[in-house]
Amino acid sequence: MSLKVKYWGVRGSLPAAPMPEQLKDDFESLLHQFFRSGHKHSGDIRAFMASQSVPSVGGYGAATTCVEVNSEQTQIIIDGGSGIRTLSEEMMNGPAAKGQAVIHIFLTHFHWDHLLGLPFFAPHFVKGNQIHYYAVQPELESLVKVKFSKPFFPVPFKDLPSTVTFHTLEPRMPVTVGDLTLTPYQLDHPDPCWGYRITDGKKVYSHCVDTEGTRVSRESMGLDLPLYQNVDLMFFDAQYTLPELAEKANWGHSASQIGLDIAFRESVKHVVFAHHDPGADKTAVFELQSQTREYYDWRMKRAAANNQILPTVEWQFAFEGLVVDLDKI
Repeated sequence: MSLKVKYWGVRGSLPAAPMPEQLKDDFESLLHQFFRSGHKHSGDIRAFMASQSVPSVGGYGAATTCVEVNSEQTQIIIDGGSGIRTLSEEMMNGPAAKGQAVIHIFLTHFHWDHLLGLPFFAPHFVKGNQIHYYAVQPELESLVKVKFSKPFFPVPFKDLPSTVTFHTLEPRMPVTVGDLTLTPYQLDHPDPCWGYRITDGKKVYSHCVDTEGTRVSRESMGLDLPLYQNVDLMFFDAQYTLPELAEKANWGHSASQIGLDIAFRESVKHVVFAHHDPGADKTAVFELQSQTREYYDWRMKRAAANNQILPTVEWQFAFEGLVVDLDKI
């Protein structure tokens, strides 16, 4: 098994789903497309649906940040947003249901949208499971424990039947979990936030959410530059358009164009953009994609006009359930 990344939550700030009326309108629009494309019979439905992207039908998802990384031997989880609840349901089909799981959860920071799913992570409530939490911030233990306390949650931390252990990481120092090596690097965020460079020795995944990308030059990135170098897959914050980014300085979130600039310079092979704004429906994210495509094409044309060659960068906007196999990058 190669290094694979699955996105269980890609929404930023708080969970947000379309209103039921919006879903009804979207379904009506899809029916119109079906008949306009020349289909008339129910037997044509499968072919029509196969021609549609997942987001064009189902949107991008409501859950906040949770990412699963799997290698041949090891599973790690990054952040405990609301998406971790769905992940835990899948995990409860395996050793976690029998109290035989060893689970590793790495946290980037402690904003609500990256923690709110932790009390609903089912393996916490099975005796025998060993759950390891990791973060650079020294307050890791106290801030996780407070999530399991009244009046926020009915089950206090001391009553959890699983064994929970906390590990404080050293900035920019690698740690090994199974066959994976993870190194935390600081992101550009108003509260301390740490991204992770993860490698199985062959492929590299860099987790760069939440970040504003205010440090864009190699000099300004300084000791955190390795987060972006020799990367196969980069997960980058793209909550805003460029005009919104200017209006929301110091909010800790970025735009896809910033991520592309970094990817071009550092030869990142593939970028997945996420941390979608809670107010952004699928049409708004489609518009972000359109603006990203315009910028990408402009950068390529400008480089060609100056007799320069830019590396090809594949990119996409994340949706809930997306799986990226790094061996195919």
